Amino acid sequence: MNEFINPHDIYAFNWLEGTVEWGTVKCVQPLDVEVRSEKRGDIVKEEYIFTNNTAKDIFTRITDIGIYTPFNDDYTSAEECMTNKCHTHIWCGGETAYVMALRMGGEAPHMGLVLNSGSIGGYSVERDIKRASNDRGDFILHPSPFSLAPGESCTVSWTLFFHGGKEDFYRKAARYCEKFLDVRADKYVLFGGETSNIEIHTNFPFTKNDAQILLNDEEIDFTVNNNSLFFQTATDVFGELKYQICIGGVHTYLRLLVLPPFTELAASRCRFITKKQQYRNESSRLNGAYLIYDNENDSLFYSTVYDHNGGRERIGMGLLIALYLQTKYDADMGRSLSDYAEYVQRELVNEETGEVYNDYMRDDSYKRLYNAPWFALFYVELYKLYRKRVYLTTAYKIIMNYYANGGAEFYPIELPIAELTDLMKSEDMSVEKLTEQFLRHADRIAETGTDYPGSEVNYEQSIVAPAADILLKAYMLTNDERYLNAAKRQIDVLELFNGSQPDHHLYETAIRHWDGYWFGKRRMYGDVFPHYWSALTANVYSDYARITGDNEYLKKAEYSFRGVMSLFMPDGSASCAYVYPVTVNGERAEYYDPYANDQDWGLYFMLKHHMECRKN
Repeated sequence: MNEFINPHDIYAFNWLEGTVEWGTVKCVQPLDVEVRSEKRGDIVKEEYIFTNNTAKDIFTRITDIGIYTPFNDDYTSAEECMTNKCHTHIWCGGETAYVMALRMGGEAPHMGLVLNSGSIGGYSVERDIKRASNDRGDFILHPSPFSLAPGESCTVSWTLFFHGGKEDFYRKAARYCEKFLDVRADKYVLFGGETSNIEIHTNFPFTKNDAQILLNDEEIDFTVNNNSLFFQTATDVFGELKYQICIGGVHTYLRLLVLPPFTELAASRCRFITKKQQYRNESSRLNGAYLIYDNENDSLFYSTVYDHNGGRERIGMGLLIALYLQTKYDADMGRSLSDYAEYVQRELVNEETGEVYNDYMRDDSYKRLYNAPWFALFYVELYKLYRKRVYLTTAYKIIMNYYANGGAEFYPIELPIAELTDLMKSEDMSVEKLTEQFLRHADRIAETGTDYPGSEVNYEQSIVAPAADILLKAYMLTNDERYLNAAKRQIDVLELFNGSQPDHHLYETAIRHWDGYWFGKRRMYGDVFPHYWSALTANVYSDYARITGDNEYLKKAEYSFRGVMSLFMPDGSASCAYVYPVTVNGERAEYYDPYANDQDWGLYFMLKHHMECRKN
């Protein structure tokens, strides 16, 4: 099949696009494969029948069979993405499996796939490496491992359909699948002492005798009411909880994560950074820097490669510690932070001009606007910790230098204008020029709407989230409804990056698919679930909830913040990315990258969110 187009779609968007044609089957086992496809109005039903015509039994592994399902999911221009590209949210939950594809601009119709028979155990991607971060790749769905005696067959079938959005997708999936299990939890990431309430809704009647929930081969008690099953989980042991679910003969699973209490997790991570990720060598100008930590080799790492250097995103470690010390002061951490701040002042920031450098030794051979707001934010946190006016002066100079170098044309991540202006006012410092520059910036973003300029990636979640963030901050400064209305349009687009699959890696986690290559040790492209910048979406949800009083966005913010927490381990170690697919271009994935690099931004954001919630 070469195309799937809704006849009523004014854009005539073809939801299928890839290097390999949709429905192509790759099979390393000696199985005969028959493919059937039938169009019924606006839906298509497909069957893939695998038959063992050999003299011996055949057992398959997860990667032995792949069915190509190349959804049209890549980043060209923002204009094209809004109408003719889709976000592909995949759930390979065994006998309950589906794909919710959403047009990137949010306008219906959208496309869905729901499994009717068989089992899908995972997915892989094949990427065009020449397109670097802009190509998500061709998706390959893998039937779960099975065995066939001679003469036996196994069928995988599904239905392709159109839908009106996230809620309508689940309604339609239940319509087109005879037995559909809709699994939901009120927490996918739990901290010590918490519980999660799980609900499983079906589209068919069943009794308690028809169902079973297992965790580590032990049966879990549950209740049944009105075609739904309910149970609660506790948090006795840290780690992943994978619940095996069977209702009415349909098998699927739910994946949760249990971590130590949040304050303990944050403290553990900060201790790890100060004890293991700070470079100590008075003969080096890197002395005092927080650097990458290689968890495989238990060693620090620095490279002149931009995303592995002594500046840029690594400032997230300094931000986390400066914020944590505002909650609980620790003398050893305080000394470590002081040494790091000295390093930043000496090597990465010109306090007189506000210039921020790309790497230590004041190396700015590569110009990068992203860096400036982050270091301004660092000085804001230093001010909040130590109450020294000079830190606000430095933050102010950094932002003014940023605007002097074209910042108003850019979509920066975490531009701390609202916080900085409030603090400057408390010190009787003039904010007129800063506010003027910022509102001019916000006006430009409002005017641009969804025709976003490309950045390091042509189009991505961390372009849309900053647009929404800046407009919300502009509303906070002015109470001008214009900015709030413009921000809501950005939020509508931003939400489409996030899925709702019942897995702590995926639930309310933004689609990103290149960070493991740029920031990781193994340098692998592929879907990263989670990546810490997903918490930018949580920041936007949180701000919008505080402005409007919409508690649904506050709940979504909490989900999204928590979704990043699987990057942090109870002992304080961390990973910059989890590469989710089974394989990427034939190489095995499903791993946490060994580098602790830039993920501490996610912990910083969640800690800040919780501090603000307590204040309010």
